[in-house]
Amino acid sequence: MVGGGGGGVGAGLLENANPLIYERSGERPVTAGEEDEQVPDSIDAREIFDLIRSINDPEHPLTLEELNVVEQVRVQVSDPESTVAVAFTPTIPHCSMATLIGLSIKVKLLRSLPQRFKMDVHITPGTHASEHAVNKQLADKERVAAALENTHLLEVVNQCLSARS
Repeated sequence: MVGGGGGGVGAGLLENANPLIYERSGERPVTAGEEDEQVPDSIDAREIFDLIRSINDPEHPLTLEELNVVEQVRVQVSDPESTVAVAFTPTIPHCSMATLIGLSIKVKLLRSLPQRFKMDVHITPGTHASEHAVNKQLADKERVAAALENTHLLEVVNQCLSARS
């Protein structure tokens, strides 16, 4: 589930030593309606994107947004149906970090959203050689729970989720 890397996971060669770096989008302005505690505030795609955009890549000192692994257009939310779907695009088709990236996105959402939400985190169709296998792992609640019981793996996920200084 976890391969070697340069920037954070372990020692070794980077799979994608010179990734394309994309400009970060601006912060979303908070509206008066969002600040009003009397007005119900539904969760939307931008809110989900804001949660996951700053997740750190396991190999590079960059965020998933800066690597274009996550984009707001690939986030779908239905607050009334309590569903969130996030498609992410690994930087290369044979990225060994794809499962770890998906797990980090899933953990961030699990920690941030109300329990009523059902989450679907998957690879953008056609962008990874092992897309089906990775998606199957990420969709299996028992496998995700077992992965998070692995202290080393949980430590790596927490590094991906921690703010860089």
